[in-house]
Amino acid sequence: MPFFCNFIPQKISMRLYLKIFLLLTAFNVFSQNTNPVSPFVKIDSLYREDQFYFGITYNTLPNRPSGISQKKFTPSFSVGFLRDVPINESRTVAIAAGLGYSINNYNQNILVTQNNGIPAYEVITSSVTYSKNKLVLHYVDLPIELRWRTSTPESHKFYRIYSGFKLSYLVYDGSKYVDNQATIKITGNPDFNKLQYGAYVAFGYNTWNFQVYYGLNPIYKTAKIDSQSINMHTLNFGLMFYIL
Repeated sequence: MPFFCNFIPQKISMRLYLKIFLLLTAFNVFSQNTNPVSPFVKIDSLYREDQFYFGITYNTLPNRPSGISQKKFTPSFSVGFLRDVPINESRTVAIAAGLGYSINNYNQNILVTQNNGIPAYEVITSSVTYSKNKLVLHYVDLPIELRWRTSTPESHKFYRIYSGFKLSYLVYDGSKYVDNQATIKITGNPDFNKLQYGAYVAFGYNTWNFQVYYGLNPIYKTAKIDSQSINMHTLNFGLMFYIL
């Protein structure tokens, strides 16, 4: 009888140990299967490039009337988004279209005043002392461009040449003149061309890229100084930065 009583607990204990061992083994195998570690990194063969851009440029004014000159250095800024659409198998050629916003600043010696709500223009001569004469133009931009680059799926450091065409709609204009005696501010000038269009090219390597833009139509449509039309275009050049 004592032997029989001792035998049963030992048999139950062995079965219990065996069940626990099998359970732990199965749990360990299951954990390994549900958390696989792959030595391979998937390469995105359908990548896109340069979705966002930011530019800082210097603006010049070709075709200035006689006596008009630019003063100081005033940077201008642009920012926007472009949708990149590769058109060849290696994805080194693409087209892109998007939406942006730009602020163009000009320091020059054209004084803008108003007579009964009608803008009037005159040249500020060198004998006049003033502290500021600035023109600011804000545009909503619609760029479209053809892109060539040496990019690969493994690297985003590459050479690029992007050429494009840009439509810009004027949403705000303001001129401000300041001297010791007066401050003159004019906004909503009807003499500006609301729609601007021009061509540009950007080229460079990796982060640093140079861009040149030339406006194909003049900034003003009807403005005149001494019966001479103000037929100034805009020529911008500076740095362009692209971000994925």
